[in-house]
Amino acid sequence: MTATTTAAPGTAPPPPPRTTAPGPVGPFTGTGVLLRFALRRDRVRLPVWIAALTLGTASSLASFESTYADAADRRSIGETLNSPAGLAMTGPARYLEGDYGFGAMLGHQVLGFVLVLVALMSVLTVVRHTRAEEESGRAELLRAGVLGRHAGLAAALALAALANLALGALVAATVAGEGGGALLYGATHTATGVVFAALAAVAVQITPYARGAAGLGLAAIGTAYALRAVGDVGGGTLSWLSPIGWAQGTYVFAADRWWPLLLSAALAAGAGWTAFALSVRRDVGAGLRAQRLGRPGGSAALGRPLGFALRLHRGVLLAFAGGLALLGAMYGSILGDAERMIEDVEALREQVERAGGASVAESFVSVVLIVPAIVAAVYVVMAALRPHAEESAGRAEPVLSTALSRTRWAGSHLAVALAGGTAVLLSGGLVLGLTGALSTSDGALLWKVPGAALAYAPALWVTAGIAAVLYGWLPRACAAAWIVPAYAFVCGYLGELLGFPGVLNDLSPFGHVPRLPATALDGGGWLALGLLTALAGALLWLGLAGFRRRDLETK
Repeated sequence: MTATTTAAPGTAPPPPPRTTAPGPVGPFTGTGVLLRFALRRDRVRLPVWIAALTLGTASSLASFESTYADAADRRSIGETLNSPAGLAMTGPARYLEGDYGFGAMLGHQVLGFVLVLVALMSVLTVVRHTRAEEESGRAELLRAGVLGRHAGLAAALALAALANLALGALVAATVAGEGGGALLYGATHTATGVVFAALAAVAVQITPYARGAAGLGLAAIGTAYALRAVGDVGGGTLSWLSPIGWAQGTYVFAADRWWPLLLSAALAAGAGWTAFALSVRRDVGAGLRAQRLGRPGGSAALGRPLGFALRLHRGVLLAFAGGLALLGAMYGSILGDAERMIEDVEALREQVERAGGASVAESFVSVVLIVPAIVAAVYVVMAALRPHAEESAGRAEPVLSTALSRTRWAGSHLAVALAGGTAVLLSGGLVLGLTGALSTSDGALLWKVPGAALAYAPALWVTAGIAAVLYGWLPRACAAAWIVPAYAFVCGYLGELLGFPGVLNDLSPFGHVPRLPATALDGGGWLALGLLTALAGALLWLGLAGFRRRDLETK
């Protein structure tokens, strides 16, 4: 029973309870709160990115120190890379002048590749905390409260900037022993990452979809790398149109020029201002680019699970196929210089000799094919985990409420992962074989290299099986599937250079693939490939069985 207090006759009613009036809401109100929340969400994702990039730099430096211990070895590899194909793969020839020390080798051979990954981290971070939030509807709910118009975008850019600052500091500390250019080397990572974060902020204003924004960001990264590669071969003019070219134009550990980073700062500031200006010209959840109207009637294939899954995976599949074709062209173009490249470098010569082979070109191919295979494994993991993304977004539940079975739905995505991963791998092998045959005048590479690439297909299928098991039984642990390609890269590729025990490579499915075309595919090789295929089938069956038995994540 409650008592009600009423005013006595002839007296004024009591005043209403006091409430604290909210302060003025500005365009950046709530940025700090969103930034703390973003840091909480990415407490694992960003540290993994930063640690992986830092360890990659450290392992590359250790590899240079062990492989090119003598100045003569460094001069030899520098002379080999002073060719159009070598400069396109690495960086400007200015690094090759003077003492080609370990620091200069990092700036020349490693910096460009690492900056591509830094840019990718920045693009994905900004898209995840802006356009993906709008697409899911969460941004609109937050904007209904006390939150400024620019708070979400400002928090995403601040998060990307903090991540790049931390990465730059750690990388600088990693290479501090190489001299005074360490701080500049770290600053190139930070500046390039911030530039692509700002460009991603512009991209998310254009398209209403997170995948479209990420695609625009990836296109910007690819364009920047291509301009850098073509510019370094053709005199350097086009390199000054690329943020990656600006970073390598600092000639870190060779000339230590800071002023090219001013270009990065100017572009980052201009792109950031443009992103904020464009964000007020559109509605929440919409993009500046008008959506295209679809065809009046859809393809008959879209009415089947496999056809619809292929449509969902098409963009990423084509992007990976094109990227591996480019990687194959880069490796194949230097195949003719492989013998001269390794003749004076003892560590490389020993590694190629261990591979065997009728020619140096075949041995070199058998060593480097692990790289395209690992890139294809990255695609396989992405494709195999697409059902998890569909389920988490709430799109799987209405689809599975129809007559479509869980096995057919998930199996269609896994089928695209298996076939698509094999096709991506084959695209790299075909282009590597073609360009390698042209550079070595050995026509046999046209069929040997694609066949050697396809030998890694069973290892890709095992990777897809592991991802399927995690999704079927432990969906919250799906991210653990990324350990497979990461472990293969560290132990299968870097481990060869750093002298890791062979037993570590045996723990990876890629460690059991025959090293073709250097070695013949004998009975033992067929047995290994057969066992990998059987293991992949068992893992896929186990993953689908787990998915049939567990509850769906509902929205």
